[in-house]
Amino acid sequence: MDLMERTVVRCAEGHVFATASFPMQQLGADRIGPGRLIRCPRCARLRHAVPVEPVKR
Repeated sequence: MDLMERTVVRCAEGHVFATASFPMQQLGADRIGPGRLIRCPRCARLRHAVPVEPVKR
């Protein structure tokens, strides 16, 4: 069982993936914005990524 919280993000290229850590998440969106630089596993580059909103059913 994975005890780490995972965050689903979308990179600037449109790739959606889950990450175990989202750097500086604790600082809040109103202070530095919702996006972070993170390495995308699909294109293997540092990309601006933002959390994906959960789908409401």
